[in-house]
Amino acid sequence: MSGDFLLNAIVFLAGAVICVPLAKKLGLSSVIGYLVGGMLIGPYMLGFIGHEGEDIMEFAEFGVVMMLFLIGLEIEPRSFWKMRKTILGLGAAQVFGTMALTFLAFYALGLEWKVALTIAMAVALSSTAITLQTNKEKGLMNTTYGASSFSILLFQDIMVIIMLGALPLLSNAPSTLTEDPAEAGHSNVLDDLPLALHALGIFLSIVLIILLGRYVIVPVLRLVARSGVRELLVASALLIVVAISYLMGLAGLSPALGAFLGGVVLATSEFKHELESTLDPFKGLLLGLFFMAVGASINFIVISEQPVLIIGLVIGVIIVKALVLFIVGWAFKLKIDQRLLLTVGLAQIGEFAFVLLSFAFQLNIFTSAEQDILLVVTALTMTVTPILWILNERLLLPKIGTKESEKRPMDKIEKHHKIILLGFGHFGSTIGRFLRAHGIQATVIDSNSNRVDYLREMGFDVYYGDVSRIDLLESAGIADADFLISAIDDPDVNMSLMRKLRAKYPKLQLMVRAKNRYDAYEFLNMGVPHIYRESFETSVRLASDLLYFMGFDKNATDEQAKKFIKLDRESFRRLAVTSKDRKDYIFEARKEMEMQEKLLEEELNLGSSDISNRQTVH
Repeated sequence: MSGDFLLNAIVFLAGAVICVPLAKKLGLSSVIGYLVGGMLIGPYMLGFIGHEGEDIMEFAEFGVVMMLFLIGLEIEPRSFWKMRKTILGLGAAQVFGTMALTFLAFYALGLEWKVALTIAMAVALSSTAITLQTNKEKGLMNTTYGASSFSILLFQDIMVIIMLGALPLLSNAPSTLTEDPAEAGHSNVLDDLPLALHALGIFLSIVLIILLGRYVIVPVLRLVARSGVRELLVASALLIVVAISYLMGLAGLSPALGAFLGGVVLATSEFKHELESTLDPFKGLLLGLFFMAVGASINFIVISEQPVLIIGLVIGVIIVKALVLFIVGWAFKLKIDQRLLLTVGLAQIGEFAFVLLSFAFQLNIFTSAEQDILLVVTALTMTVTPILWILNERLLLPKIGTKESEKRPMDKIEKHHKIILLGFGHFGSTIGRFLRAHGIQATVIDSNSNRVDYLREMGFDVYYGDVSRIDLLESAGIADADFLISAIDDPDVNMSLMRKLRAKYPKLQLMVRAKNRYDAYEFLNMGVPHIYRESFETSVRLASDLLYFMGFDKNATDEQAKKFIKLDRESFRRLAVTSKDRKDYIFEARKEMEMQEKLLEEELNLGSSDISNRQTVH
């Protein structure tokens, strides 16, 4: 058995190592690499993993479990309450709109209303795993689309609880979950209960998870923390996820759902950030395993037997979900490009559908043949999503997305200078004014047409255009420029542009604005040497002024401010090396801060003694 496990692990890891880099080299998402790798090693192609008819998804569900636990940790009651209108508005509109259209479609096709309603529940759900992974890869987490998609996914995750509780009430079995639980290949403590009590048991299981989190898990973590052994906290974090998953499995519920609830319960505890940093490294690898399992679970035999039906269902499901998402985006006044991202990003059926459909089969709502078709359709919609992303990015967004933002044609840039300045808001205009005061000319470009007109009235020579477009920069003479200053406000646009310019113009001196310390680390690690953190020196000056107002010596505080800036710049470059590893970064950052504070304290004491000595002499 151990040999089989090791062989399976080797096959999965080898598939990932080969397919994911190939996908990235072709400019595709890593999700496509994982899915294709899963198809190749799966039982229906090369047959390296699993057997026909075997449930491969159970082997990889822990990746989704881990991800949903971490999502739960991010949901603090206060932030949830602030987002309530978005979550309830966008989420409810998408879920109930999709359910209504899907139910009517399948009921019109002649399916029993219980079957049609169950399918509608599954179709209404989108893939949290694929959507969040794609958003993270493409830097869309902080966009309007990122916030909207997260709100919808969060509402869906909450609705799964209600759906799982309602499913036993739709069962075609006379009184119990199944006549023979052994036949379903799955048994749990609620199997032998009447359906009404089974539904009640599901809700009580959820309440039990919440109580355990609050009154058992948090006190245990406090005991572990007092021991001072870091490895124990890692073990405790994994124990929490595994134990909650096991308990939910005993109740016949999704382990991923239990993990999500456990995360929500612990979101307000003092261990939130420690648990996040401990489990985050496991999440990426296990999510990749899940995507590969989705690819491996696609039953090509079922597809070959009924290709027209399955292709029709896949296209129909995506069209219905896309239509609802587009209308929801329009109703909530999302811009056209964000609406398209929402439409494409959530048009698939999600991983919780595997749980719902399997549970419905145990309840005799579906036949085995119907379940096989629905599981294949679910997996195929997930597989098609990354392809739809590519089509949207390369065909639709360039024509539709940018057209709305460009309310007038871009200016023709006639004057070329050795310095190009991108972005002329508060940050960029300060730079521009300082350069002009010293007789230095720069080619200034800004993406905001209203701001360009306003600045021209004030006497500035500014061009209007999309600062992220390389062709515009080439027309501005970037090939002959010595310096490019990027004062762009949008961090995602800034990051993407710097990558392109580093690759295409390696000799060009890049000077870039960073919104925060972490963006600055990323710029430094990609090879941009001249980084200017927004408001950093301003905040140091404010603190220095405060000390002066409190009675400290003005010259001493000014010197301390300069010393602090110098020390921080030095530590910034050292910390950039560990910025991707949260645990190492926190450890190194603490050391740096202690060193800075010690040096500044010594400097302050030395300065104080000098002042005292001078006063004594006088």
